[in-house]
Amino acid sequence: MLRSLVILLTSIMGCIALVAQSVRTVCSPDKNLKVEITLADGITYSVYNGTELVLDACRLSLDVNGKVLGSSPKLKQATERSVCEMKRPFLHFKYAEVPNEYNELKLQMKEGYAVTFRVFNDGIAYRFETVLKGTIQVNHEDITVYFPHDTQLVLQQSDRYRTSYEERYAFTKVADWHSYQKMAHYPILATTPAGTNILMSEADLIDYPAVFFRSNDADGVSSVFPRVPAVEKPRSDKSTDVLLRERYIAKTSGTRTFPWRYFVITSKDAGLIENTMTCRLSQDNKLEDVSWIKPGQASWEWWNGAIPYGPHVDFKAGLNVETYKYFMDFASKYGIEYIVMDEGWAKDNMDAFTPNPDCDLREIIAYGNKVGVGVILWLTWRCVEANPGLFAQFEKWGVKGVKIDFMDRSDQWMVNFYERTVREAARHHIFVDYHGAFKPAGLEYVYPNLLSYEGVVGMEQMGNCKPENSIYLPFIRNAVGPMEYTPGAMFSMQPDNYSARRPNSGSIGTRAYQLALFVVFESGLQMLADNPTLYYNNDECTQFIASVPVLWDDTKVLSAKLGDHVVIAKRSGDEWFIGGMTAERQSPLELDVKLDFLPEGTTFTLTAFEDGVNADRQALHYVKREQIVRRGDVIKLRMVRNGGYAARLVAQ
Repeated sequence: MLRSLVILLTSIMGCIALVAQSVRTVCSPDKNLKVEITLADGITYSVYNGTELVLDACRLSLDVNGKVLGSSPKLKQATERSVCEMKRPFLHFKYAEVPNEYNELKLQMKEGYAVTFRVFNDGIAYRFETVLKGTIQVNHEDITVYFPHDTQLVLQQSDRYRTSYEERYAFTKVADWHSYQKMAHYPILATTPAGTNILMSEADLIDYPAVFFRSNDADGVSSVFPRVPAVEKPRSDKSTDVLLRERYIAKTSGTRTFPWRYFVITSKDAGLIENTMTCRLSQDNKLEDVSWIKPGQASWEWWNGAIPYGPHVDFKAGLNVETYKYFMDFASKYGIEYIVMDEGWAKDNMDAFTPNPDCDLREIIAYGNKVGVGVILWLTWRCVEANPGLFAQFEKWGVKGVKIDFMDRSDQWMVNFYERTVREAARHHIFVDYHGAFKPAGLEYVYPNLLSYEGVVGMEQMGNCKPENSIYLPFIRNAVGPMEYTPGAMFSMQPDNYSARRPNSGSIGTRAYQLALFVVFESGLQMLADNPTLYYNNDECTQFIASVPVLWDDTKVLSAKLGDHVVIAKRSGDEWFIGGMTAERQSPLELDVKLDFLPEGTTFTLTAFEDGVNADRQALHYVKREQIVRRGDVIKLRMVRNGGYAARLVAQ
């Protein structure tokens, strides 16, 4: 009798729970992706890719002024809409035109907030919106994501919030990552046992901290955030230590939209590279005049030690006028738009108004104007913050851009520093490259004078920068926004015989691999890291590098396998380029690539740089080939371990 009563009560309570729940569904335009949102004692959502459940009962909430928005939600109104538009971003890293098609469900709650879901054919996104009076204090945002068991994660991990975001990728199953281990930060790539890729990141990050994640020990991850700094102490001219933090993660306007939490979802590895989710979810350009913004390439002196040694070098090389003029002459010869003057151009890192005695900055800039090469100045973020008149002075001097370094944080204050700085730089017609930076989250579309961000294990790390890590960049880090990697090494080595240090710097990967990086990687400012002397000595390679644009009208992934290889074709105007790269592998990769992306009726001259027959041992070995091709032709690619393929296709 008692057992029957228990069963009856359980059934009644289950029915009550079902009645109390509200389930809403929104699908992608092509009907393949489906999101089910459940409103009960909280807000949860599940995501289906076809019939596969790829995210299960994920939680979201926002703690504002001690009240948890999302707890016991009371739905006021549900609004649906469909959007099909075309975005034309000034910084078109993949496509001149970006289709933006989605179905949207906005759930307006009685408590003065809303949660908006957007479902695209290649992913989903959601965000909070609040309509509250005055200033609010955000104590926490719960972003809890549950994956299928045995889902594989690729992520960068840090044991603290202070990070340069330059960790090598770690690989773990979600069940093997535990809450007591290191945190991770966006972007994170998850691959389900069925082979579906899920790339997690954020967009429209404004006046709010970037998110980190810890394992929740339940086949999922949960968000943690750096709290607002309360007390800081200078550590050096480059950074500070946060000694004390507030109890909240953000203090902000009560009426606002919050960052988008997005998930690119694709069964094809190529879909990760081709995605444009950050662009689609970001605000549009706020600058009225963008005609002065000139993305391009730059010759960089730091990696090669600023010591040219060619036959025409009859001066003492270093951070001085003669050396920078030499770099400018090199840049001018090859049509490279800028040179970077890195650390040491100023007498003191905290004083941006006084060059070192050997650098007559006005003479250098004047010479650059004569030969058609602009100047980019390196700065620490502390210097920028301490010198509010800096950009006005730089504009008077004729400086074209700045490379700002060592932020190494992503709390609300530092996120706001990025926006304040790039906005002020735009007022004085100066572009920005953020080094020592967190990943892109859409600010580059709002202020397109923001050309690139670092936040990557790039070539400046010498022997620590290996193709086995870099092969993931097109699928993960570069898939969410522009990336300053600084390619272009002329000393190429395989990892088992690597030995190099400045000024005789070198890289791991073949010569063809280095050339290919200029095509594969996306950045509005692409640096040539090596010594002009070596570029002069390798003229045909340098001519190819200098011919590669930094903005693209179209992008086609020809072949891609996560962790193994990428082959990609990109168009700028009437020209096409092909770039391919591999990682460590047992045997060469051989592919037949069909040129079906070329226009009908046009003949092209294809000039290719391929791995030589000995490149698996002597990475400098490459072969240059030319052939006539047209639409439908098939070319054969052969890339050795840590190898590459680079080609330019010019219409006849």
